[in-house]
Amino acid sequence: MPVKVSVIVPVYNPGTYIEDCIASLLRQSLPPDEYEVIFVDDGSTDGTPARLDEVASANPRVAVVHQENSGWSGKPRNVGIAAAEGEYVMFVDNDDYLGDEALERMYDYGVANGADVVVGKMAGKGRPVPVELFRRNHPRASVANAPLIDSLTPHKMFRRKFLDDIGLRFPEGRRRLEDHVFVTEAYLRAENVSVLSDYVCYYHVRRDDASNAGFQRFDPGGYFKNLREALDVVEQYTEPGPLRDRLLRRWLRNEMVERMRGRRLLKLPADYRREMFDEIHGVVVERFGPGVAAGLQTTQRIVAALIAADRYDDVVAFAEWEASVALKAEPGGVRWEDGTLRVDFAVEYTVGGEPMTFPADPAGTPPSGPPQDVAEAVARVAADSVARFGTATADLLLRDRATSAQYFQPGEVTREIIPVEEGERVRLVLRVTAVVDPATGADGAPVNAGLWDFFVRVKMGGWTKDCRLGPVRPVPRRDRTAASGGVVAGRVVLPYWTDPHANLALAVDSADKRLGLGSVAAGDVTVTDDRLHAPLPLYVPGDADVLLRLTGSASRDIPGTLSPSPDGSGALLEAALPVGDLKGRTWRVALCAAPAAGVPRFLSLSPALRVGAGGVQVVRPPGPGLVERLVRRARPLLGRIRRKAAARVRAWRA
Repeated sequence: MPVKVSVIVPVYNPGTYIEDCIASLLRQSLPPDEYEVIFVDDGSTDGTPARLDEVASANPRVAVVHQENSGWSGKPRNVGIAAAEGEYVMFVDNDDYLGDEALERMYDYGVANGADVVVGKMAGKGRPVPVELFRRNHPRASVANAPLIDSLTPHKMFRRKFLDDIGLRFPEGRRRLEDHVFVTEAYLRAENVSVLSDYVCYYHVRRDDASNAGFQRFDPGGYFKNLREALDVVEQYTEPGPLRDRLLRRWLRNEMVERMRGRRLLKLPADYRREMFDEIHGVVVERFGPGVAAGLQTTQRIVAALIAADRYDDVVAFAEWEASVALKAEPGGVRWEDGTLRVDFAVEYTVGGEPMTFPADPAGTPPSGPPQDVAEAVARVAADSVARFGTATADLLLRDRATSAQYFQPGEVTREIIPVEEGERVRLVLRVTAVVDPATGADGAPVNAGLWDFFVRVKMGGWTKDCRLGPVRPVPRRDRTAASGGVVAGRVVLPYWTDPHANLALAVDSADKRLGLGSVAAGDVTVTDDRLHAPLPLYVPGDADVLLRLTGSASRDIPGTLSPSPDGSGALLEAALPVGDLKGRTWRVALCAAPAAGVPRFLSLSPALRVGAGGVQVVRPPGPGLVERLVRRARPLLGRIRRKAAARVRAWRA
């Protein structure tokens, strides 16, 4: 069968970090005879060459090319293209990994839309990835109608014939930004680019040792020389005008202005910081006309103007002020409604920990050109924030704690102007009610089992900022829930406040004691005509099938039903007991509220059932035996002993 996809992986001394990559490539849903994996070992000096040969010997779809070290990823990728037989080639870095269905989904999507380039949704594990590009699917995208230029890493699928027809290959040698040159030309010369946003295809990973190539300090002179080559590509394949300016703006914003802002600038050594500024200044005055900076956010335009005017000291002073600006998202109500979780929150900027204030009536049109000083720069930002407050946005994102995949949740935004300082100043507050549907919250798919965190993303004034949703005030006691657990879409979903930071999070099919099932008292449970009735502190939008597990000398699974309680306070559990099979024993009771969600999870209920000749009695469960009591008492002591031993080891090593 013809090969559909060739996966090309440049490899250099990844050590154990390559194992996740290997595993993800071998478990792809695309049939094994429909794709190949080509590892190009660029002169690794660790145990990687032997490991790759071992993988290839056991998997016919895997090939390994060994070569002398070339210094960067360009040549290994080109060698992989030359060896590839697939209709498409997919580039993966040896530190990263793919979603299990990535190749199949991206290939099918590319073929269906006649795409020369397929961009799959990315998740960043400790690394930034584009967000706006993946709000929705773009079957027919271009640099003119979608923010493609925000994604210039090579981790995409390219039609091999397209690359051959236009003669596109990666620049080779010891250099930076070879992917920018390659991907930009591909975007500009492709007949069609398709963006797949409803499945996380690529996981971009920051290594624990932070030794990814992209995190290493670079020589500014060489870096910005290579950057000019990407700008050359834009100028070669576009005409002067708004589109070219918008594309060039990507490099001005991401590679220059953002390096000169806030904490990112201030953490650099002073001499390196100055060297970086001088190189950036050279590119800005040499390559960018006024239309390029005009489309930046206000804060970015100010920094760009100061760079162009060669005012290094003012750039640093403005960065010090920006470093004091933060985003605060304060949770409000969290409640279940119509099978969805409604989350209320208010969000605003702070300066030095206090709410940021703005002029109540900013006058006049903001002046163009660089500000006279930092005070004027701050005043411009404040005035522009008020003037554009009507377009400010706030989004709630749900982020998988295990994979960092994140998904936008729908919501309504209300903009509120709050007078302060006798009406001369105002606070700008965004109030949001977001709707989280466990059945569709992952881009139309159900929210997977695991732990999820809530993040808020705000565009207002001169910034786009993200922050956690929280902390809630007052800080709740440990393991405090934000609302009752819900049995929705075949999942058990619990909103809760994290410990100790009190940020909002979501446990999906992973909560246990926090659900509160152990608080059900024996007196609240009744058995009438062999039917068990028990009120539970759970939300259900309608009747839901559940399982009860009775455990005595053996165990019995019994079907049951959860229904909304008549007074709306929770759920009512009902189940028919096979009393004849239970006589003469005391049975512990556990509930599986979502029996269709993978491996059934049974959670203990507090009451037990004693079944005798007189019927069924609801009683307290038997207490722990002697051995169990001794183990429980010993656990705190053993924990203290382990902690003291660990402290002694750390002190000895120091």
